[in-house]
Amino acid sequence: MNILKSFTLNWWQLGIFKITVLAFGIAIGTYWHEFFSAYLPILILIAVVCGLYIASVWWKQ
Repeated sequence: MNILKSFTLNWWQLGIFKITVLAFGIAIGTYWHEFFSAYLPILILIAVVCGLYIASVWWKQ
């Protein structure tokens, strides 16, 4: 079993995946808000840096 194999998603399948990740993130954030509040600036920085990287890769293609 190769869990790192390449695959292609349609736009609507990617949309469902994004909704899933968003819902999972909201659920974790509401359940463990006191634990993650100390790491909020670091988590925001990671999100911004990763988002900018993905945007630059998308822009170059």
